[in-house]
Amino acid sequence: MKNSPLLEGISDAVGFVGGALLGFWGGQLTGMDLFAPGYGAASIGAILLVGLGGGVGLQLARRWRASQAASSREKD
Repeated sequence: MKNSPLLEGISDAVGFVGGALLGFWGGQLTGMDLFAPGYGAASIGAILLVGLGGGVGLQLARRWRASQAASSREKD
C-alpha cells in the first residue's frame, strides 16, 4: 500500500502533537512552567522539552509509517 498524503499528514500531526504534549506534561511534572511570564530558566527548559518532544514524536510517526510500508511490501 502506497502512503497517501492524508495518512502521512495525519500521522505526522498526531506524532508531533502527542510528543509535544508529553514534553509539556513532563515539564509540568518537574516544575517547569511553559507559560510563566518572562524567559527564566524554567520557562526555557519547558520550551525545550516541548520542542524535543514534538520532534521525537514526529520521528516515531515516520518510523512507524516506514515499518508499515515495509511489512506491506513483504506481504506482496
